[in-house]
Amino acid sequence: MSVGREPGTGLLLDTLRAAGKRVLLPVLRADNDLDWCEFDGHLVPASRGLLEPAGPRLGVEAIAEAEVVLVPGLAASADGDRLGRGGGSYDRALARVGAGVPVAVLLHENETGLDVPTEPHDRRVTHVVTEAGVLSP
Repeated sequence: MSVGREPGTGLLLDTLRAAGKRVLLPVLRADNDLDWCEFDGHLVPASRGLLEPAGPRLGVEAIAEAEVVLVPGLAASADGDRLGRGGGSYDRALARVGAGVPVAVLLHENETGLDVPTEPHDRRVTHVVTEAGVLSP
């Protein structure tokens, strides 16, 4: 679920659900790891000004079942390196995503093609999605 100045995801999430897709949203845990919960169209206020689904938690490994993963970011390089907010939540979660599963970062056009710092544990995204379209680094 987008926050702040991130590209809006409300319509996307509603469209996916209307198409019969199961949508899992992250729930930030106290240790900064991500738990997952099925999105039923309703969100409740959470810590750090976030919104999250209120249903049962599915566990940190639930992301391993995903067929496609959409992640937030601040920027992405032309090679698919993603810059996050620095908490490591998505780095841990993406380590649980299966090989070959598309991982797309949702960004504004001016946040793409930039040099971003990387660490050995970082996983590149396979797609960058902006208002201009979908790029495959």
